[in-house]
Amino acid sequence: MKVKGFLFIIAALVPLTVIASCNGNNKSSGKDLVMTAYANPVISHNCPDPTVLDDRARTGYFYAYSTSNKKTKLPVYRSKDMVTWEAVGDGMPSDWKPWSEGGRLWAPDINYVDGKYILYYAIGVWGNMELSASGVATSDKPEGPFQDKGMVVSYQNTGVGNSIDPMLFIDENGTKYLYWGSFGETSGIWVVKLSDDGLSIKEGAVPVKLGATNMEGSYVIKRNGYYYMFNSKGSCCEGSSSTYHVVVSRSKSPEGPFVGPDGKSLLDSDYSNIILSSSPDSTFIGPGHDAQIITDDAGEDWMAYHSYWKGNDYKGRCMLIDKIVWENGWPHFTSQYPTLSGEGPKWKK
Repeated sequence: MKVKGFLFIIAALVPLTVIASCNGNNKSSGKDLVMTAYANPVISHNCPDPTVLDDRARTGYFYAYSTSNKKTKLPVYRSKDMVTWEAVGDGMPSDWKPWSEGGRLWAPDINYVDGKYILYYAIGVWGNMELSASGVATSDKPEGPFQDKGMVVSYQNTGVGNSIDPMLFIDENGTKYLYWGSFGETSGIWVVKLSDDGLSIKEGAVPVKLGATNMEGSYVIKRNGYYYMFNSKGSCCEGSSSTYHVVVSRSKSPEGPFVGPDGKSLLDSDYSNIILSSSPDSTFIGPGHDAQIITDDAGEDWMAYHSYWKGNDYKGRCMLIDKIVWENGWPHFTSQYPTLSGEGPKWKK
């Protein structure tokens, strides 16, 4: 359902567009591209745990979804350029209620698979790791409404406490994996194979532990024969006192083991291969829970994530974007800290 007249010009600066000829290793070599300018945050109000879908091939838009707020169960936004976003409305039906008592919808993960929009999500019950779990919902449209298909992973069927922050990964052979998990002695980062339709655990599949119990927010991408995993560590939700930050690891298998550039295992609690952390001047505090990598038409990679922002007195976790670059087989942000502004993604005219 669309919220009429509700448009966020989110960047602190009005995005600029210029036409330039981009050559070299660009995907659109020799063709004119529209170059955007961004100013972080690109969504300047509370938009925690974002997930982003490049849906240009079907609708012409990028879509973003976030953890629920006081008014909206599944906030949905859309954009033409990843810089200027508008609120679309609530992606869940008006009568939808969490199926875990006392829970809220957290940390969605959006996908387009076999003609359907598939959304994995957590039902978070603050302080109760045995009730926090993850489910899945589907829709024919990116803005929803999404029809709930129920629970996928929980403490009851996997033995993993705090079974939140789900993320779907489909390997080149079509095998579907769910990565999930968070903080807590019975939690950590896990992976399990899913059924062919992705709506349940595959019969006979055994969950595999991949990461320590002091991290969450998994995102996995395959590149040049490696599976790269991004995770968040530290305190996520304490405003200007938050210590959230992003670490990266990689593996030759989707089921691990994952290690860092220093050779340390992701299962080590002191794992510290950090690629994004708070600004030294405290402009942005606690960046993390990154979303999907989106590749622009110049072949450059961009990632959305959330962070507290000094500009709104650290009230809520805003959505930011920054460029990912690859060097010596490893990804990193252009700066180890969130950027204020710069040249943004490039798109075909």
